[in-house]
Parts: sequence; structure tokens; C-alpha cells
Amino acid sequence: MKITWLGHAAFRIETAKAKILIDPFFTYNPSFAAAGLNMKEAVEGVSHILLTHGHADHVGDTVQIAKDTGAVVLANADLASWLGIKGVEKLEMGNTGGTVGLGSFSATFTNALHSSAQITEDGVSHALGNPNGLMLHFDDEPTLFHMGDTDIFSDMGLVNELHQPDIGIVPIGDRFTMGGAVAALACQRFFNFKTAIPCHYGTFPIIDQTPEKFIAGLEGSKTAVAAPKAGESVSA
Repeated sequence: MKITWLGHAAFRIETAKAKILIDPFFTYNPSFAAAGLNMKEAVEGVSHILLTHGHADHVGDTVQIAKDTGAVVLANADLASWLGIKGVEKLEMGNTGGTVGLGSFSATFTNALHSSAQITEDGVSHALGNPNGLMLHFDDEPTLFHMGDTDIFSDMGLVNELHQPDIGIVPIGDRFTMGGAVAALACQRFFNFKTAIPCHYGTFPIIDQTPEKFIAGLEGSKTAVAAPKAGESVSA
């Protein structure tokens, strides 16, 4: 498995049987631009787009990518319906607790403590379902958990009991999600990750700019922290 961080909460996951984008926020993503990343390369061969929730910095370029590539888009039911109105044709929908089979892997919607909406040009706020994490189980690859945007919560222990994820993608930027120290506590108290990959930091000035608090919080633990720069990859 090859995991490439594309800035903010956006990741490209490549296996022998699937090429997956999670929360593909590229246009207007300062981290994506600063790293000199190319959208054409980021979306090359993509088979699936998975969305944790409906905020613009996570839905990102989904509609255009789906139209250009024909990728299947997975999202919660409300967000999927909204994307259908926007012209996305290949949609899979679910909701918290549900599992959707996607060929060589499955995705389970877990809980996340956050919000999910977009405000349109007319100033109207549109609720786009509940925020989620996404638990990905593969045929022949490690189990990967993208937490989405969330704070710590005690039922993370139950999520771990049910799914036993090997790799955690963890938001650490504070203000809109848990900060690095709390995120490290979540990993130590509730999960047994072999590898934790921080995200949702360094994008905008009002969130934490580095993963230092997260790295420090996991020092000496059984979890290895992989903190790639935008555009860099981790193998698992």
C-alpha cells in the first residue's frame, strides 16, 4: 500500500487493485499549491473518491474529478444526494455504522465529532449529513482508518475493538479538530496503530503549522509516526 499526503486531509491510497482519493481538496488548498503538486498526476487512474463529510475543504474538487475520471464516489446519504444534483453519476451512499463493499475493499462509516454543511452563494447553509471517519478494510492490505475531522471521544475504543486498524490518519491541527497532544492521547488510549499519519495542519494560518505536538505525544509509544511533507508517500 502506498499512501500519499496531498495536503490538508487529502490522501491518495494506492493498492494493487484500487487507486483511492480521500477528501480531494486541491483547488484553493495552499499546501497542495506550495508543494508544486499537479492535479492531473494526483487523480491519475483514480477508481474511487471517498468523502468524510461535506465541508468545502474536504469535498474539494470531487465533482470535477468524478466527471473527468468516472470514479465511484462514496459519501454519506445526504452528501451523496447533493453530489448527484451536481452531476456526479457513480455514487455509493451509506451512513454511520454502515459498511459499503467497493470491490477489493470495503468502507465503514464511523462516528466523528464535527459538523458537515456548505453555504451557497445565496447565503443559505445546507446540511450535508453527519461527519464521519472512514474505516477501510482491504483484501490483502493493512486496515486503514481516516478519522475525518474529529475531537477525541471514548467510543474510539469501540471503533478499535470492532475494526483493529493498523494505520491511522489523524487530524491534529486544533481549532476545528483535536490538537496534536489530544490526538496523540486518542491514539495511545484507544488504538493500537502500527503507524499514525497526521493531517489537517499547516494549511491555513489559524491552525497548527507543524506536527510537533503530535510527534512528542507519541514518543516512546508502540505507534510509529509518519509525517510526510505534502506530495510525499508512506509505504505500508
